Amino acid sequence: MRPTRPTATALAAAVATVLTTDALLHLFWSTGATWPAQDVTTLSYAVLGADVPFTPPVLLPLATVLSTGSALVVARARLGRRTRIGRLLQAATLAVGCGTAVRGLVGVAWAFGVRAGLDDGAGDTFYWLNLALYTPLCLAMALAAFRLAATDDSTKNETATEEAPARVR
Repeated sequence: MRPTRPTATALAAAVATVLTTDALLHLFWSTGATWPAQDVTTLSYAVLGADVPFTPPVLLPLATVLSTGSALVVARARLGRRTRIGRLLQAATLAVGCGTAVRGLVGVAWAFGVRAGLDDGAGDTFYWLNLALYTPLCLAMALAAFRLAATDDSTKNETATEEAPARVR
């Protein structure tokens, strides 16, 4: 049995799930909630490694960008890339891949001790969250987005044609 490759739908679902979850967290924090931290400063240091305001003017645009990226990646998987809108969705999927790849690579630099952009007060929480969660998730999302962008829409039809006779039997 040969190993199965993730479908465009599965790749898009993985990326969209993370982006949507992140967008929902940003919306939640825009209400003034600080979960899972005790206060805004602790939350900022844990999430960003710096003291940044967690206010609606900062968080709502981020939630919008994350939600839009999620929707565009899902639309790319559903509509393909062979149409005019498909080419725009292809570009959006590549942009999501590039954005998450940059964040992932910066996270690798931070994991190896480069302190650029981080406050000294960030402490160990950000270091460990970056190492165990943020960086691996961003690198995995980048790979999934790039793989989705590279999928050929015609392979979906070929797979369906190959499987059709097996279902008839």
